[in-house]
Amino acid sequence: MEFLFLQIWGGGFYLANKVLLSISEGRAELNRLKIWGWACYLIGLPAWIVILVIKQDWIAAAIETGGAPSMILGLIIAMRDKNNLPAVLDRFAMFFAYALIIGGVGYSIFVHGGITSITQVLETGVMAGFLGGTYLLAKDSRNGWLLFMVMNASMGALMFMQNSYILAGQQLISLCFVIYGYIQSGKSVAELAPAES
Repeated sequence: MEFLFLQIWGGGFYLANKVLLSISEGRAELNRLKIWGWACYLIGLPAWIVILVIKQDWIAAAIETGGAPSMILGLIIAMRDKNNLPAVLDRFAMFFAYALIIGGVGYSIFVHGGITSITQVLETGVMAGFLGGTYLLAKDSRNGWLLFMVMNASMGALMFMQNSYILAGQQLISLCFVIYGYIQSGKSVAELAPAES
């Protein structure tokens, strides 16, 4: 019962994050949705960390934890002008994420005696997609959506293999909104491009 609650909590808020970020993509008037999107991710984060630790998905747990500063950075950027953001915050987010990546991968290799399972390979996909995607979206780069696709596909497969069907379904639905966000970001880039002479 507790595990079901964690799946609903973590999955629900992560899905809300993808929905809100994708709808607000490229629409300055919907910036409040972007703020709520980053906040939803932070609210869902503790549940995901607990689930991943319970399942001993050490790489994914480290990635989720390591991405928190990037999520906070995304929230701050959405709330204020990104040009006035102190560079130290950006550097701290990157340092924290990389430190936890090294720790999580190292601990997983130590516990499992190397990269020995498909779940560790999927966790690596989650790692690349999550950290790169979160960082790029926080910096308003549409390429973050592409990396989120890798993350959602990898996490969905991992959760399905571990019989967490609610979270696997949430990842599939999130993937649809990530694709939508990527399409919307392309439209906003096209609108900002100067007209050809």
